[in-house]
Amino acid sequence: MGKIIGIDLGTTNSCVSVMEGNEAVVIPNAEGKRTTPSIIAFVEGGEIKVGDPAKRQAVTNPTKTIASIKRFMGHTFAETQEEAKRVPYSVVKGDNNTPRVDIDGRLYTAQELSAMTLQKMKKTAEDYLGQTVTEAVITVPAYFNDAQRQATKEAGEIAGLKVMRIINEPTAAALAYGLDKKGTDQKIAVYDLGGGTFDISVLELGDGVFEVLSTNGDTHLGGDDFDQVIIDWLADDFKSEEGIDLRLDPMSLQRLKEAAEKAKIELSSSAETEINLPYVTATASGPKHLVKKLSRAQFEKLSDTLVKRSMEPVAKALKDAGLSTSDIDEVILVGGSTRMPRIADEVEKFFGKKASKGVNPDEVVAIGAAIQGGVLSGDVKDVLLLDVTPLSLGIETMGGVLTKLIESNTTIPTKKSQVFSTAADSQPSVEIHVLQGERAMAADNKTIGRFHLDGIPPAPRGVPQIEVTFDIDANGIIKVSATDKGTGKSHDIRIEASSGLTAEEIEKMKKDAEANADADKIAKERAEKLNEADSMIFQTESQLKELGSKLADDHKVAVEYALTELRMAHQSQDIPAIQTALDNINAAWKTATEAMYAQGEQGQQAAPQQEQSGDNVEDVEFEEVK
Repeated sequence: MGKIIGIDLGTTNSCVSVMEGNEAVVIPNAEGKRTTPSIIAFVEGGEIKVGDPAKRQAVTNPTKTIASIKRFMGHTFAETQEEAKRVPYSVVKGDNNTPRVDIDGRLYTAQELSAMTLQKMKKTAEDYLGQTVTEAVITVPAYFNDAQRQATKEAGEIAGLKVMRIINEPTAAALAYGLDKKGTDQKIAVYDLGGGTFDISVLELGDGVFEVLSTNGDTHLGGDDFDQVIIDWLADDFKSEEGIDLRLDPMSLQRLKEAAEKAKIELSSSAETEINLPYVTATASGPKHLVKKLSRAQFEKLSDTLVKRSMEPVAKALKDAGLSTSDIDEVILVGGSTRMPRIADEVEKFFGKKASKGVNPDEVVAIGAAIQGGVLSGDVKDVLLLDVTPLSLGIETMGGVLTKLIESNTTIPTKKSQVFSTAADSQPSVEIHVLQGERAMAADNKTIGRFHLDGIPPAPRGVPQIEVTFDIDANGIIKVSATDKGTGKSHDIRIEASSGLTAEEIEKMKKDAEANADADKIAKERAEKLNEADSMIFQTESQLKELGSKLADDHKVAVEYALTELRMAHQSQDIPAIQTALDNINAAWKTATEAMYAQGEQGQQAAPQQEQSGDNVEDVEFEEVK
């Protein structure tokens, strides 16, 4: 059995880890970094860049550089209108009411784009392990609903990975934190503020059992929102002074985004930072520059509502777990956004204790995912993970009411059945409207699927007995079935289309992703061949200067001719011609240098003969001339 890798697919950054013996190892990417920006760029020539190379060119290519795509995962187009206004790339309505990113007329789903980041993680692991990787555990925010979980699973499939388990990010962090503390009983709270989402989970650890007691969160709250308050502050101030809204120009917006993120990071360790954006835009009167100072106190005032928003789910999770703050033994901060001093202060104030500094907030989730991979493969023993479903599940009943079958924070996997009946006389069929959420009315909750049970025999209302069963697996993915107990007729659905993609679409995207991987390989080989040619031209020019006088004229001409051929092929970027020219120049050099060394050997053989002829020379006496 091959290795099961653990991937933290983040809004801002992603990370990959694997079990090596008894320890989870975070794998550095090709750029030598332990985390990879979740950024994809489409550049000229059809090349796709992922990670740091994509991030580096974002300012000059804002409309084709995709960041924070996780915030669109598993949502309908209507649900993403606010998110779409914040990004410089074009988000349009696609099939099945899904949001799609328009790149030169080709519409990409959030799953396809996330799959490109996952492919990068897969390749990173394969380069490190020296073997093909096909299986992974991928993390999601604990408060992700079924559609978002299914979309994440689909992204993995498109990337060529069999997703062995979808695991909640705070649970993964707890697993990484508690693996070496298996003998201790303790209750922990995991506060996870990432780039785009927020989760809080309360867990009980003891004897290798990691049991989630409750979870809560906000899938629209993260580091991006803290960046946004700085962006809006800068843009509003600039607009009042210059009358120009920088948010309307993709390139200016991208520069604002990068400056805001940089300022936020600097304010985690400094009391003040300067934001300096020369030539941020131009008018008829000339170029305009943006220079502003932002203090930590000012930033904390701007982001105060966001911090308070994060504390509401914390209080609810603690209440749902039936615990008070004094019952919590450890508080763990996860996600890069928890480096903001105000966050740590607020969390520590709420719980009345210092947060644990024993984990790396950027890497701990991937490490936990790798440990779960080790549990599934049998490499990690005596660990049992008991997670929960984050949201209540139910169906719509008469009057538009949500009737819950499974309450939030129920341990998974789980199965629950309930018997319902018809609302009208002689009703031949029933529509099962499956929903997820906490609101009393069905319309206020998230629809995750609909299906019909037909062929119900005519009977007065309330007589037929229809048993509806919910089955949630360990990934938090739902299967619903309905059975007419009178006839035995049943219908069941695995809620797979809730993410907006059919099995055929996923398969097509998988093939496209494989084709992209092939195209990337070709692009890499092309770049390497051009570099090889460039290097050979430089070396040949240097060697001709150094050794040209020692080469026979015909050999020197042959090398110079091959060099001219190589220069022309390199200029036209004709790869087959470059390879031919490289072969020719190597052959010309081989012939020339063999002849040069042969000539050198002949010269060395001639030297002893001259010494021998010296034996016949007679000794003479010299007289000094005065």
